[in-house]
Amino acid sequence: MKILLTNDDGYNAPGIQILYKMLRSHHEVILIAPDREKSAVSHGITLNEPIKINKIQLDGGGKGYAVTGTPADCIKLGLFKFFTTPPDLVISGINPGCNIGVDINYSGTVAAAREAALNGILGMAVSIKLGKEMDFQGMSRFIAGLVNKVCNNGLPSGTFLNINAPGISLDEVRGVKITRQASDNLSKQFDKRIDPKNRPYYWYGSIDHVDGDSDTDVYALSQKHISITPIQCDITDYKTMVELESFQLP
Repeated sequence: MKILLTNDDGYNAPGIQILYKMLRSHHEVILIAPDREKSAVSHGITLNEPIKINKIQLDGGGKGYAVTGTPADCIKLGLFKFFTTPPDLVISGINPGCNIGVDINYSGTVAAAREAALNGILGMAVSIKLGKEMDFQGMSRFIAGLVNKVCNNGLPSGTFLNINAPGISLDEVRGVKITRQASDNLSKQFDKRIDPKNRPYYWYGSIDHVDGDSDTDVYALSQKHISITPIQCDITDYKTMVELESFQLP
């Protein structure tokens, strides 16, 4: 199987490196990832400056490219410039820090998987919640076992998987839950600080403890489950389309 592997933390981040080593023993894996951290760039693409690409040497002599652009840029370049035939699957991750609730809208990790789905390629975004242990090795084993199931069964057109694990050893995980995206906005806390000239500035602060509804990604992680959420690219509100037809529009 041919897999395009990317992330938003940079090609040298431990999550993508460990996942690469796990997958390449059974698959053809090409790593195309940003040359530095690009967290929270969402689905941005690079329009006003050139995108530069450097070949990188990976453990075991595999193919790799470091890209100055965004995660979405990496997928576009992979699909339209680097591959003579398209990959079977795009995996984005493993990201240190969960991408759940409303926060998936800000995530470069999720955007890369969405870009794959927009182009008719199976996509998976993979993240681990910050916690007492970032078990990249265990999560890589889980993803390696999931790859064939996803490719053999497929996904609806325009749908990708957003996968999140709790920040514990995978041996402590209680199971897997198929979930919906929670409506919780987890990125709304700010730490106010004062600079040496007595001027205020702000950093995004710690996330409030939120459990969410029992069928959501947020709740699944709080209960030590892996969350798998199918995400649709088509964000049209079809119900409101019908309602708008009844409006007396000019």
